Amino acid sequence: MPRAYVPAAIARQPWGVLLPLMALVSFGAAVLDSAAGGRFETWSMSHLLRFVVFLIMAMVIARLPQELFRKMALPVYGVLCLLLVLVELIGGIGGGSQRWLNLGFMTLQPSELMKPGIVLVLAWFYSVLPIGETQSWRALFPAAVLLGIPAGLVMLQPDLGTGLAISFGAVVVMFLAGLPLRWFLGAGAAGLVAAPLAFFFLLHDYQRNRVLVFLDPESDPLGTGYHITQSKIAIGSGGLIGKGFGNGSQSHLNYLPESHTDFVFATMAEEWGMLGGLFVLVVFWLIFRWGLKVARNAPDRFSRLLAAGMTMTIFFYMCINLMMVMGLAPVVGIPLPWMSHGGSSMMTNMICVGTIMAVERWSRAGPRSLS
Repeated sequence: MPRAYVPAAIARQPWGVLLPLMALVSFGAAVLDSAAGGRFETWSMSHLLRFVVFLIMAMVIARLPQELFRKMALPVYGVLCLLLVLVELIGGIGGGSQRWLNLGFMTLQPSELMKPGIVLVLAWFYSVLPIGETQSWRALFPAAVLLGIPAGLVMLQPDLGTGLAISFGAVVVMFLAGLPLRWFLGAGAAGLVAAPLAFFFLLHDYQRNRVLVFLDPESDPLGTGYHITQSKIAIGSGGLIGKGFGNGSQSHLNYLPESHTDFVFATMAEEWGMLGGLFVLVVFWLIFRWGLKVARNAPDRFSRLLAAGMTMTIFFYMCINLMMVMGLAPVVGIPLPWMSHGGSSMMTNMICVGTIMAVERWSRAGPRSLS
């Protein structure tokens, strides 16, 4: 169909990314259907419905003006910090952590929303900070406070994985804003020195066990090492083309824990093999390439930091989850974007996509200002 006959509101969408993303979500729904033993309504139906709702939300976000993003950065950050405090006071407890707020119609995990929230507020901060001051301590202390408050509240839940994800997005924005490299190298060196102290005095028992199991999974294959052992069995048994849809023994016989959330990639790999895994990686590569291209072509400093930060937030989700299920990182409870079942995670990633779409629209409209 000629482009002239396509409504402008439809034609201007980044279909080169949205269509592969829709394919990934549909693939995820098929994997969830298999994990539920062929019961589509168990997880797959809500997975698809959430994606449709949040895709519409992303398209609405993409139409928002840049000035609104700037004005809302601090208020949104403040509301999210307040929600994190409410989690500490009245939040629901599950899996040994206090992470959720029951809103009646849905269960909300505020720490998930803080991942794009911290990127937004730091992008705003560095956009109003004169470029000449990025080499001074004025560029570091306010940003450290903006990061330390939510990261500290999330660590108290305790939720180490989400705390690291929030910190990662913040550090990416700070690095791209032009802070001196020596500060990051110094922080990394200090982290290495402090890691043993944190291991013994700050981490909870179950978190220490996860680190020890990561270093030696075979030390307790039926206890703390059970998750990763069964995950690697599932991935390895899939081979090149997998066992076939609905034929995964690890998930169907309940050997693989959390087969529909954190370990959904292992569920997929057992039935679809390496070819299924390559499809997932190609879709993520298309998303990352698009996000970084949008950031590179962004019209001003705020837009560049915002698009790059949102892109790298999605990257952190994907990278840590895949490393975790393959035994290359400790189990930290981070879901795989657009495949794992979960509303808060889906909402967070679609907020990131919607924000990148907004920056792309601002680029087409021309530079807002030089910064």
